[in-house]
Amino acid sequence: MKKTFLFAICLFTVLTYSQEIKLISQINVSGEGKIKVVPDQVTILATVETKGTNAKEVKKENDQQMESVLKLVKSMNLAPGDFKTKRVSLNPQYDYEKKKHTYNGTQTIEILLRDLSKYDELMEGMVDQGINRIESVTFQSSKLVQYQSDARKLAIKEAKMKAEDYVSVLGQKVGAGITITDNSQTYYPQPVYAMKSMAMEADSATPRQTMAAGEIEITANVSVSFKLE
Repeated sequence: MKKTFLFAICLFTVLTYSQEIKLISQINVSGEGKIKVVPDQVTILATVETKGTNAKEVKKENDQQMESVLKLVKSMNLAPGDFKTKRVSLNPQYDYEKKKHTYNGTQTIEILLRDLSKYDELMEGMVDQGINRIESVTFQSSKLVQYQSDARKLAIKEAKMKAEDYVSVLGQKVGAGITITDNSQTYYPQPVYAMKSMAMEADSATPRQTMAAGEIEITANVSVSFKLE
């Protein structure tokens, strides 16, 4: 009997709570915040590729060219943590028509350049020292975390403004937020892909500007439920 009585009380409490939840007047809206910023740094993926019929010679030539590239990078006073070897490979390839093996050696270096004014100097210098493939160039902001926070705040403000627009016609007011859902996707800077092979004019005496960084866009999306008063 006691168990039945306790079960009835619990059931009544759950039903009453559910009814109270359903009776809360609320509005569900979405908001988007966008921040456009000028990038202040760039990540470059660059590769030295060598080919030949002798594996040892191909690797040796590849190492020599990458050594020259690293010397150039170090001479530009980049922090040791801002450049690193990303990939190294030495692969045999068989030519069925000529019935002989050749070898393809590659080394890829990743460079974070924090001073964009050195971009052209670095790119031209790397090609002069042996880089013959630019994999990608990705412009970024060193203040990404701050801008992501600003974008989220703008998204919440837009959501509240939408809610106020809707309920103003009904003569109601927007109350406290009930739930907030972050629908933002992880921000990945979009790389600019270069051609497989790259050549620059070595005899040009006039400094050239080949970079147009433009702007990067950081976006936040939220869904918010507000209580209506």
